[in-house]
Amino acid sequence: MHLTHVTAAGGGRLAVREAGPPDAPPVVLIHGWAQTGAVWDLPGFRTYAVDLRGHGESDDFGDYRDSAGWAADLDAVLDHTGPATVVGWSYGGLVIADHLRFHGTAKINALVFVSAITEIGRGRPGGATGPVMRAALPAAISDDEAMADFCRAMAPALPAETVAELTASATSVSHKVRGELFRRDVGSADVLTAVDVPTLVVHGTQDEVVAPAAAEYSAALIPGAELSLYPDTAHAPFLERPAQFLSDLKRVVR
Repeated sequence: MHLTHVTAAGGGRLAVREAGPPDAPPVVLIHGWAQTGAVWDLPGFRTYAVDLRGHGESDDFGDYRDSAGWAADLDAVLDHTGPATVVGWSYGGLVIADHLRFHGTAKINALVFVSAITEIGRGRPGGATGPVMRAALPAAISDDEAMADFCRAMAPALPAETVAELTASATSVSHKVRGELFRRDVGSADVLTAVDVPTLVVHGTQDEVVAPAAAEYSAALIPGAELSLYPDTAHAPFLERPAQFLSDLKRVVR
């Protein structure tokens, strides 16, 4: 793994973890709320795992409520990688939707939404949450023990070591950033219906962080999207069912 930095609009630096064969098709990986690019381990691909602004090794900069800023961040990463398959987990799906709103799919070969939201705000169907997420907020924004409880509950079958890593990443994100990510109200129906690249929507049937209804909503709007529901799987399919996820990803990567 090689850590590099990409300069985003406004001068903030985004950390990108690069791994895998240099001649393999590029895959850009976007983590979820209060995590980092370290969550990903996808052998066999040329991966670029981004730390979102305010997370991990990236700078804390800009307006976290501004869709244009999130769009510009991903655009800067795609300038670095060249056209790529883009994978977004959880909040990462909203970052993809932000990018599509302003830049379309010109730099995107294919999309993969994993346990993802594509909208946020009260009553937004693409941001439907489950009982674990509702129980965690607002306490997990400012209380590290509540955040640790959330990490344990998001995917109960994960090994204790993995949960500890998720918790360490989550509690390293400042309380300010944790809160700012939720202070948005964004709908994406028009953005999703305009998608014109191959798209896979992956979701666990037992996800209690982002409700499966959010995946069904996105898959129904995106033309030609494939919906893959993983049985007995919670909020982290790529960690809980890695072999199945890698097989699905291989079918999509361009």
